[in-house]
Amino acid sequence: MTVSEDRRGSSAHSPDLDWSQVRETVLMLELAVGQIESALKEGNSSVEVLTDSFTSMAGYMRMMGSALEQLPDTPATAQLKESLIGHAGEVAGRVQRSIVAFQFYDKLSQRLAHVSHSLQALGTLVTDQRKLYNPFEWVALQEKIRAKYSTREEIDMFNAVMQGMPVQEALENYKAEMKDKGDDVELF
Repeated sequence: MTVSEDRRGSSAHSPDLDWSQVRETVLMLELAVGQIESALKEGNSSVEVLTDSFTSMAGYMRMMGSALEQLPDTPATAQLKESLIGHAGEVAGRVQRSIVAFQFYDKLSQRLAHVSHSLQALGTLVTDQRKLYNPFEWVALQEKIRAKYSTREEIDMFNAVMQGMPVQEALENYKAEMKDKGDDVELF
């Protein structure tokens, strides 16, 4: 950054001749990026614990299934065996639904990481006087942000905003497209 690195923090409450709205903007962007990254780290560590737990549960379910299959089919055990196999199937289904939820979390984490990188890139651009007033630098930033999107719906939303659609309307269109798409999970 070309803004003075030795001067940190807001001076909006006591502005001096060196006060800059750009520095204030960058400070707020840096804070937002820090909060996003912190939330992602906290969330990722929790999801790691959950992933390990569900992986273990899946292993135990396989062992239980194997043990149940080896039980004899006698009149005394048939009903219990059938019940336990049913319960094991229910738990296996719940584990599978949990794995799908982890996939949605993975997608959310990646999208938030893209937002964080975009905010950092914006902060870098607005602090560099050579780039700030250069439209080609803004186009390059927009292309860099567009390249981070991984779905057609996200790219369409971005393009719509760049072409003049109000952000709220573009977000509503995006949400509608995602709702129409259903529960398809695509990992990227």
